[in-house]
Amino acid sequence: MLRFTDPGMTRFGATPMGLIARRLDSRIALGDDAVRAILALPHQLRTLKPADYFIREGERPRYSTVVIDGYLYRHKLVQDGGRQIVAVHIPGDFVDLQNILLDESDHNIQALTHATVCEFPHAEMLDLAFRHPEIGKALWRESLVEASLFREWIANIGRRDARARVAHLLCELAVRREAADLGSRRSFELPMTQEQLGDALALTAVHVNRTLRVLEADGLIRRSKRSVIVADWPALRATADFNENYLHVKETAEPADPANDQRIAVRA
Repeated sequence: MLRFTDPGMTRFGATPMGLIARRLDSRIALGDDAVRAILALPHQLRTLKPADYFIREGERPRYSTVVIDGYLYRHKLVQDGGRQIVAVHIPGDFVDLQNILLDESDHNIQALTHATVCEFPHAEMLDLAFRHPEIGKALWRESLVEASLFREWIANIGRRDARARVAHLLCELAVRREAADLGSRRSFELPMTQEQLGDALALTAVHVNRTLRVLEADGLIRRSKRSVIVADWPALRATADFNENYLHVKETAEPADPANDQRIAVRA
């Protein structure tokens, strides 16, 4: 879960809207007036159970949402019932920013895990974007970064082999979690079934299982239930053809040697 007591949160306050202000400030520097305006937005918290639908395709949402705790995913269903997962959202992510200006949802959003989200009215945020140009720029930049992730996901399933696809998704989740202060890229929970991984990577569950075993056998990762330990980050990154520039996060140092990294912990 996101920690609202971090020293960096002082300016934004220990509230969900403070998290949203902090997220937008990481995209474009916000003035104090803009921050106060965001903190004053009306909002509500909503809890979800695993597999709960947050939005269904065709609905007309009136709220925009940021994940406070847990994981959500977006997906499209095709005529034969097949599902393509097109995004995975972690704490701190905007989930449906596009619906501020689009009237109808063109995809589904479901909870991967137990989750808490913060909802705020589209009209209120749009008004802030016009009254405070830096908020508008930050929202714009947020949507551009989201589009960058979509492009990388298309390249991943369209041009990389199974081993690289799986490794790439692991690298992405590790770096995104680390950038959101959710823990080291060396150790993290993978809250997806092999079927869900397959639907994100255009692979069968059997192929995903076999590929994860290969990555383990090659010494790149270790697994314990749903926890993933990155045993060899440079090798995993090379296997994935992973360049984190598309994430547009602040530069982070390469992880230390695992023997000296006290943050690694296997979740039982």
